[in-house]
Amino acid sequence: METFKFEKLRIWHTAMDFGELIFDASGQFPIDEKYNLISQIRRAADSIALNIAEGSTGQSNKEFRKFIGYSLRSLAEVVTCLHKARRRKYLSEADFSNFYTQAYALMNSMGAFRATLKTKKPTDRGSANSGGK
Repeated sequence: METFKFEKLRIWHTAMDFGELIFDASGQFPIDEKYNLISQIRRAADSIALNIAEGSTGQSNKEFRKFIGYSLRSLAEVVTCLHKARRRKYLSEADFSNFYTQAYALMNSMGAFRATLKTKKPTDRGSANSGGK
């Protein structure tokens, strides 16, 4: 079976998993946050993987780098929402710490991947950081 380029990227798989964890955790937030914090954190978490996928279909590494930047911004948004959730007592310190650690690792992986795009030739992009989960 053929696959899309982004499906070969470890950062995409990690972002997909992280998004599902955020989705599940935010389901435990109070119902009055449904259209506020729950919606915001879920959209931001989903945007991480979505921007990686969208960027991978571009015509240049420069464009792909731009979309990885969008993913990093979405990740920062998720982290800020996690801080809000912790302050509002929707997340325990342990859960916050776990999510924070995962977010930090994902940020480092995306940053490292983005740096490889700066030095790779356009034809090398498909092999960068490849390998599934």
